[in-house]
Amino acid sequence: MTTRPLGKSGLFVSPLCYGTLPFSPLQSYRGGTAEQALTRAFELGVNFLDTAQLYSNYDILRSALAKAKRDIVLTSKTYAYTREDAERAVEEARRSLGRDVIDIFLLHEQESEHTLRGHAPALEALYDAKAKGTIRAVGLSTHRPEGVLAAVKAGLDIVHPLLNIAGLGLPQNGRAAMEDAITAAVNAGLGVYTMKALGGGHLWRDAQNALTYARRWGHSLALGMRDVQEVEAAVTFFETGALPSLKESKPRSLHIASWCSGCGKCVEACPNGALTVVDGRAGLRAGIELKGFETPERTQEGVYDPRTENGVCNPCVLCGYCGAACPEFCIKVV
Repeated sequence: MTTRPLGKSGLFVSPLCYGTLPFSPLQSYRGGTAEQALTRAFELGVNFLDTAQLYSNYDILRSALAKAKRDIVLTSKTYAYTREDAERAVEEARRSLGRDVIDIFLLHEQESEHTLRGHAPALEALYDAKAKGTIRAVGLSTHRPEGVLAAVKAGLDIVHPLLNIAGLGLPQNGRAAMEDAITAAVNAGLGVYTMKALGGGHLWRDAQNALTYARRWGHSLALGMRDVQEVEAAVTFFETGALPSLKESKPRSLHIASWCSGCGKCVEACPNGALTVVDGRAGLRAGIELKGFETPERTQEGVYDPRTENGVCNPCVLCGYCGAACPEFCIKVV
């Protein structure tokens, strides 16, 4: 797999980025698969890896990184507001991942120039780390077109936006606005790598079309691959344009345990407004009409599965961020 410049950052990356959220306590991480899948990806030419402080998976990634026979461009992210928290986030990543330098450090989930302004002390700390050589590029991740435009206005190095063919996780009719924002970022020289091409798994039945669309935008595409089979299929797609058939497997679902007290902290944490509290328990809010796709539906056990017949889809992209905010540990992507 050939590499390409990531904007004007000076970094060269594969068009496929390994998104490591599946190897996280936020999702149903299956022990033993991470190192095998990562090692296979590196063997096949993937040299770009995305993680975050929130994912709590540095220890899982460290072994595979240490054994890699190529240089791996590594991104992490932090929600830090203060200079001190940003400095700690960088040092935690360096120490826990066994790396002197973290190639890219992003402010996690910025919505606009207003939220970026609120994180100004943390951003300044990241720039200072870049000046010292402990990170190479600074940027932000976002689920909003306004966040991409904020990165352009601020002159950041990298932006990591959400985009998929169905617009899942974006505001209503937000796909066109995100496409325009990404175009502006690329034209301004920012490195752009996108996320959620498969909408957290909701679009897996039409993965060929979803990936064909998503690969057109930006310089690289982050995919959360759970095992060696998914790695090999994704690499084949990026090399040939054709996605091999995968063995039938259960799609991911959001599980909310019966002991949920309905505190609402998950509702506040969801970046996409997908959750609500009804009758004292958290659940997915009413979906948006989306022809050709399906809606998550709750079973009696509290599992939301993206399969019904009504052509409506909730904006949940199964990121698991709600689970990180739950004080009772009752939410997980499984």
